[in-house]
Amino acid sequence: MRSYETMFILKPEFDKEQTQEIAARFAGIIENNGGAVEKVSEWGKRRLAYEVKKYREGIYIVINFKADAAVAKELERNFRISEDVIRYLIVRQDEE
Repeated sequence: MRSYETMFILKPEFDKEQTQEIAARFAGIIENNGGAVEKVSEWGKRRLAYEVKKYREGIYIVINFKADAAVAKELERNFRISEDVIRYLIVRQDEE
């Protein structure tokens, strides 16, 4: 399994409870497909550098996990179809 880090930005209108539910849903996708979530960090609401889908701010969440490439592809597919996510990025971290 490889180490990955994903950051995604949610719409700013969600409260803390809804944000945690969405983060748990994406962490569940990783775990249900054989991956292991190492850390989930909520960075909170921040201003975006530029307007994205008519939003000027968003809620940032970072998840560090270990998984196979197929899990990362499944996670990306879910990010793409989710209307809650404004932007996302999945990065494979270097092995030491």
